[in-house]
Amino acid sequence: MRIIKEAEERKNEILDVAEELFALKGFDGTSTNDILDKVGIARGTLYYHFKSKEDIMDAIIERINVRILSRAQKISEDKSIPILERLVYAMMALNIDDENGNKILEHIHKPRNAIMHQKIQKGIINKVPPILTNIIRDGIEEDLFNTPFPYECIEMIVIYVNTVFDGDMVSMTEDEKMSRFQALIFNMERLLGTEKGSLIYILKSFEK
Repeated sequence: MRIIKEAEERKNEILDVAEELFALKGFDGTSTNDILDKVGIARGTLYYHFKSKEDIMDAIIERINVRILSRAQKISEDKSIPILERLVYAMMALNIDDENGNKILEHIHKPRNAIMHQKIQKGIINKVPPILTNIIRDGIEEDLFNTPFPYECIEMIVIYVNTVFDGDMVSMTEDEKMSRFQALIFNMERLLGTEKGSLIYILKSFEK
């Protein structure tokens, strides 16, 4: 058990250092030697845990996605929170700002980190809809939502948000962004078959 614990600690140490270096220098600008020197380990130790630099990047992205998705999952399963509030809170929990102080997410939009950016987007598009779909299904049971396509509706919303509000794909002024938010809420209510104005406080949450 002691060996397993130490191996896991070493693995996380490598990921922490690589995450910091990828943020500072970009994925392509960081070499395995940079990681080795910063961690202070032999090459064999690195390759014991990871097959390649790409393998390290994938592990970092998985760790980021787990952190993000676990917050939303916890909220989606909390039946003590009313349905509409649960949907709002779960969506807000998907904000990819890193509360732990790591700066890598501030750099994913830079061209040098395009691969990481793409992989994080892929994780969100594939893993977020199932979490939010559970909330929509609960809402259908309570007659708050009315749609025969709960997963597909949420998938459309997630893809739109992840594309238009990504910061890279569409250039917008603040006024244009607010107009997009208003359109998003307008169409969410229709996609989900909920009462007009019932999701308006999602817009207010974003305004804050």
